[in-house]
Amino acid sequence: MFLSVVIPTYNRQPILEKCLKALEVQRLSDSSVVRDYEIVLVDDGSSDRTLQWLEDHKAELPHVRVFQQEHQGPAAARNLGVEQANGDTIIFIDSDLVVTENFLQAHANALLEGEKKLGGDRFFTYGAVINTCNFRNPTAEPYKITDFSAAFFATGNVAIAKHWLEEAGLFDASFQLYGWEDLELGVRLKKLGLQLIKCPTAVGYHWHPAFSLKEVPSLIDKEIQRGRMGVLFYQKHPTWEVRMMIQMTWLHRLLWGILSLNGLLNERTMAPLLQWLIDLGKPQLALEIARIFLNWYNVKGVYEAYAEMRS
Repeated sequence: MFLSVVIPTYNRQPILEKCLKALEVQRLSDSSVVRDYEIVLVDDGSSDRTLQWLEDHKAELPHVRVFQQEHQGPAAARNLGVEQANGDTIIFIDSDLVVTENFLQAHANALLEGEKKLGGDRFFTYGAVINTCNFRNPTAEPYKITDFSAAFFATGNVAIAKHWLEEAGLFDASFQLYGWEDLELGVRLKKLGLQLIKCPTAVGYHWHPAFSLKEVPSLIDKEIQRGRMGVLFYQKHPTWEVRMMIQMTWLHRLLWGILSLNGLLNERTMAPLLQWLIDLGKPQLALEIARIFLNWYNVKGVYEAYAEMRS
């Protein structure tokens, strides 16, 4: 088994350093089926010091192969990574994920066990993702109930045979804004009969800065983008399941409308409460409460994009 870890990155140099260094110190067992691995890093037009840092530290990163493209979004970047990958098995992670030293071995073990159990490779393994804002020591964060994900195929931590990605047609590069490109590919993989096998021992720690009010405008913009991309997802797969995923139902409209008091609870009116929680040292709780109006922006973005599509 030859593993290709495909990572798209865009302006994330500080955490990317930790991501790559963790992948360079992987421990493979003496009897491992993994004969080798590579890290296929695709820079999606970064304007920070990413490329300079990679050049300065290439001697410390023997497994890393770097490719560049103009800024086109993560879907196009992952496609380029898959096309350039030498491995028979692709592992997708994001460039703000820091993995444990047995990460690759855990995925390899799960892939081997899954093949024995199912009699073939019509499946993929999905590892655990733990969210953290601890930059100094991201892997110290414990698992939280908010880290649970019910996604079928999410590229934060997943391993799959390369030929299934090629047969499914790779990612749809028209998903250029934030969100849904991986779950849309998941729908096509499910149609090919692939199953999900959980691999909780392949742990990655997803780092993001501690929530602050200055982040709110960008988070709102992401929710609006996610709404627009959700409608694109629905155009490709007009099913009730997708409508539920993208929150384009009367139930979601009613739920977030009630919880946000039809938008009266928003980034301005809730700012004092959120700042109070942040000052108490509870930024994660503040973020969860902020999701009341963030989800309302998402639902509004979905319906606005859907109306534009139909007009």
